[in-house]
Amino acid sequence: MAESRLREASRAATNVRGVTLHEMRSVQDPRGDLSAGEVGRDVPFEVKRYFLVYGVPRLEQRGEHAHRRCHQFLVAVAGSLHVIADDGVQQQEFVLDRPSRGLYLPPMVWGVQHRHSADGVLLVLASDAYDPADYIRDYREFLALAGRPPSGA
Repeated sequence: MAESRLREASRAATNVRGVTLHEMRSVQDPRGDLSAGEVGRDVPFEVKRYFLVYGVPRLEQRGEHAHRRCHQFLVAVAGSLHVIADDGVQQQEFVLDRPSRGLYLPPMVWGVQHRHSADGVLLVLASDAYDPADYIRDYREFLALAGRPPSGA
């Protein structure tokens, strides 16, 4: 019988305030791979909602907003996509291309998802129930709330 290989979890800081990139615990096994995370340990908030984003045409963008209070944890459970995180000062792009990699986006971080593969499925874990008032959908408003006036203002 072939032996399983365990990879421990790790978390890395990024250039964007509060955003962290997580490599989840995973086991590679001839019978199939497994990735696992724990709420409060790997996902740094209590999960109250989840949603899946899929079937996104490659040239389309999703997200394009920030949240006032909601925390999010993103995982590409199939395929791949790129995520841009922006705190109003720093921007950084991440590639989510395996179910053992997660990206934590705290409140007041503008997020954009793009370059979805045809088979891409994004799982988003959220700290709060859906509340339209929590969304900031205008980038100029986001910059003002983040304390960064838009250039030319």
